Amino acid sequence: MADDLGSFVRVSPRDARYFELSNGTPYVPIGLNMIAPDGAFGPGETNGLRRMDDWLGKLASNGGNFARIWLSSDFWDVEHERSGVYDETKAKRIDALLGLARRHGIRLKLTLEHFREMREQPRQRWANKLLHHVSRGGPAADMTDFFSGSASRERFKSKLSWHAARYGSDPIIFGWELWNEINAVSGGDYMAWTEAMLPELRLRFPKNLAMQSLGSFDREGSKNVYARMTRMAGNDVAQVHRYLDLGAAYEVCHGPVDILAADAVRTLLGWNPDRPVLLAESGAVEPRHTGPFKLYAKDRDGIILHDVLFAPFFAGAAGPGHCWHWGEYVDRNNLWHHFARFAEAVKSVDAPAERFRPFQIEHPRLRVYALKGEKTTLIWCRDSESTWRTELEQNQRAESVRSAKLDLAAVFGSGGPLKIRAYDPWQNRWSELKPAGMVLDLPEFARSLVLKLQPNG
Repeated sequence: MADDLGSFVRVSPRDARYFELSNGTPYVPIGLNMIAPDGAFGPGETNGLRRMDDWLGKLASNGGNFARIWLSSDFWDVEHERSGVYDETKAKRIDALLGLARRHGIRLKLTLEHFREMREQPRQRWANKLLHHVSRGGPAADMTDFFSGSASRERFKSKLSWHAARYGSDPIIFGWELWNEINAVSGGDYMAWTEAMLPELRLRFPKNLAMQSLGSFDREGSKNVYARMTRMAGNDVAQVHRYLDLGAAYEVCHGPVDILAADAVRTLLGWNPDRPVLLAESGAVEPRHTGPFKLYAKDRDGIILHDVLFAPFFAGAAGPGHCWHWGEYVDRNNLWHHFARFAEAVKSVDAPAERFRPFQIEHPRLRVYALKGEKTTLIWCRDSESTWRTELEQNQRAESVRSAKLDLAAVFGSGGPLKIRAYDPWQNRWSELKPAGMVLDLPEFARSLVLKLQPNG
């Protein structure tokens, strides 16, 4: 563990679709968004850090090793009084956060900015940052000027340098993200700005990953900007945000969570098959992101979180999906054990060495996601008759899948004998299976089942 925590996360030179540590150990980022403390422990710096410690501890004790933080959130924001002036008190909070992360073995993705407008009368107060406006002594007349103006660009680069002087070359940092959902800003050529700033990140943080993020991929109008970002030079990680959202233009966002998650991953891999893909934000929202999903309260078993975790990885992503609503869903429903179940399912798997090839196997009852590797094949079977609609909307408990068979010829042709283990993530139980020829009788399960297939011997 000590050697691992002293190593940096990098894109694997063995397979550029996956991550590893600089010491060669494979790394799968298992975690979620954990933007800032929610005040549940009370106001103030001490209680906020206690809250973060609580969440990080719960994640770590369940096999987690990753969290995303917005450094621009009020609790952490060092640049909150004047543009270009950095608050030492807030900086010490970030110092303390990194210390907590080290203690728990959680690597952090640090997001630098999230504001969308600079207005006296903002449409979204949480997304407004007037201090950068010229009327407040800032360098920009509006968002267009912020992204294109030389003064604003130099001011942002100075901020990067300030962070680099304090936090550069820290291996507990997974990577630096320029902006949250930058295509949601109220104007300006944010793509050209991103192309200019990614090299500045690389210059200042040569040992950390550099990346950018876009808003929810839920409409045709997002397609071109996602394709451009996925292929963009210097963007180390192809990230996608997608939610279950009944107000989304894309019909896929209304259906089963595993399908919407897998579809997003496959689309990005289709645009750039040689870059790690992460479903970096997911979960469920009220129509058009008007709030957390009302049916979260009924999801005490965590079926949405389960699908967010498993579907992306088994569709070819570099890790599980990273859920939003960490407080009002994951923590409130005490769903932390789902991270342990995913970690158990992929334990001891060296994804870069396996060079997995993702594909699906046709089945009358199941959606079968497969990763065919050099020595190991992983299969995730998802019951198509159990969805968020049937369980949460229609109050139908998931029925057991009995007497299901899986034709292994679709994976191995007429290949030789196999060692097959089944993992039930809902029961946290492994079992040994023996195929009859190339037909495998699956054990009884509800909702989903993981298979791990390896050569005998």
